Amino acid sequence: MNKKLKGYTQDSLRARIAGADPYQLIQMLMAGAMENLNYAKGAIERKDLEKKSVHISKSAAIIESLRTSLNLEVGGEVADNLNQLYLYMGETLTDATRTNDVAKLEEVRSLLAQIKSSWDAITPSDRDSAMSQLGGSAAVGA
Repeated sequence: MNKKLKGYTQDSLRARIAGADPYQLIQMLMAGAMENLNYAKGAIERKDLEKKSVHISKSAAIIESLRTSLNLEVGGEVADNLNQLYLYMGETLTDATRTNDVAKLEEVRSLLAQIKSSWDAITPSDRDSAMSQLGGSAAVGA
């Protein structure tokens, strides 16, 4: 990507983040993790191991951020289940990095897509309730 376009893209992302509410930030994080998994898959198929590592690392960092922002004391069973699922995703990405297994990337992407689909289906009137069940703060990660 040329320098000006990349700068514009980064500025656009910063503006979207600045204007987003906590619910939208979580949507953006999940979408970013899934996008990086798609890039990692392409890198593996092209045998570009450096880019594979970069994109898997970005996805893993996003997933870990979502996991560590869960409030397990307030979120109850839902937060605990998400915590376990995020841990599993991290382990699976570690395996994918080591083995270059595209199927493992697809598995994590599919799990994230299911979580994101459920998250996206929450109606605006139910968002505050969902956020409070998962921790009640702007940094809740699921």
